Amino acid sequence: MTLWTAADAARATAGQATSDWQASGISIDTRSLQPGDLFVALKAARDGHDFVAQALQKGAAAALVSHIPEDVGPDAPLLIVPDVMAALTALGAAGRARARARVIGVTGSVGKTSTKEMLRDMLSDFGQTHAAEASFNNHWGVPITLARLHPEADFAVIEIGMNHPGEIAPLSRLARPDIAMITAIAPAHLEAFDSIDGIAREKASIFEGLAAGGDAIYPCDLPTSPILEAAAKTAQARLWPFGEGSECLSAHDLTQTETALVLRAQLGAVRVSVRLVNAGAHFARNALACLGVAQALGLDPARAAMALGRWQPPAGRGLREAITLDAVEDLQFTLIDDAFNANPASLEAALDMLASLTPARDATGRAGRRIAILGDMLELGPQELEMHRAVADYAALRGIDLVHCVGPRMAALHAALPQRKRGRYAPQADDLARLAHILAAPGDIVLVKGSKSSFVSRVVDGLRRLDVAPNYKKEM
Repeated sequence: MTLWTAADAARATAGQATSDWQASGISIDTRSLQPGDLFVALKAARDGHDFVAQALQKGAAAALVSHIPEDVGPDAPLLIVPDVMAALTALGAAGRARARARVIGVTGSVGKTSTKEMLRDMLSDFGQTHAAEASFNNHWGVPITLARLHPEADFAVIEIGMNHPGEIAPLSRLARPDIAMITAIAPAHLEAFDSIDGIAREKASIFEGLAAGGDAIYPCDLPTSPILEAAAKTAQARLWPFGEGSECLSAHDLTQTETALVLRAQLGAVRVSVRLVNAGAHFARNALACLGVAQALGLDPARAAMALGRWQPPAGRGLREAITLDAVEDLQFTLIDDAFNANPASLEAALDMLASLTPARDATGRAGRRIAILGDMLELGPQELEMHRAVADYAALRGIDLVHCVGPRMAALHAALPQRKRGRYAPQADDLARLAHILAAPGDIVLVKGSKSSFVSRVVDGLRRLDVAPNYKKEM
């Protein structure tokens, strides 16, 4: 299926096509490039122009470049532009302009990617749905997502993130969402902001890009909620506040079981039940916000709630797995992989969920343990050590048996833990990953969580390698 012709792409970017090619996708990485993709030679850690020849050899339909690389012939299929990043942005704008899709923009301190995936699963029940790959939510990820948007798609979910002030509004104006959602406001990226109010103002700038008559979905029960509401009203949006006390969107009767979270969602005058597989209570608010999208779009809320039941946390964001240590004796432990991101709010929610689960018993009747393996939380600013130490005061810690810590910041938590809960400390994730074989026993429930750059995911990899039956065990 053709996504971009040479003529359309040249018109969108004001570039020069060297031949009449057709592209079926967009790629910025030769490792994941598919035949028929337009390869975009971005300059990041490496100059993408160094990989154009390789991309063409792998079957790229063409390459978007600012000059012809020395190892590429002049007759190669290219789109030549003055600036590759500017051209990619223009291609994204053109992709948005020609699309018929209802576009949903998602931002927030926590829960962006999980909510984006929830929306993908929910909206796919109602039509062709396009959503950002992985966490493509920055100055190049958003244009790529829009450039990949097929004109005939019914819905598009665009994740919008930030590290510094002033990043969200331009991306929102590029995406021009019909619905803009803020999942949560929490301490994250405090290195770049003077306060949590500053984070709220930056997140609220997503409403600046709303299409005329658009909808704003935001939490109503946070200290920063007035900032979000004021920004939504300034954008003349239709308001969909969610959370405790909301007359629009609220959740009730939450029940956490060993295999699912069950809740009742009140959507104005409508009430529906939702069952989220292998999810903790903190996912209830994300589901509620998704149902707000269904309401704003005029979709059947009961059908939307059922569609949400097909979603479950992905790898790195709460995926729950059974790791088999002995296939004959059927000895297992449960691994919860939440190693992609962390800040104080998401860590507290993950620990609450761990504390609510009941470990299994092994063949001797020994009860398993609740174990947390925690990596550094990054970008928290000058109070980062105190924020790590304060984890020792979380109520959920009372229900957790053992805490292992990874990284220089988590050393503050390790020192503050009661002796009976103090597990191992490792300066680097690899140090603990090498000890994976002694970190878990049959019946245990092991949560691994930390910021991506703490590399605590390597501990997850070490624990997965203990599995003696990987072909028979999948997500729980």
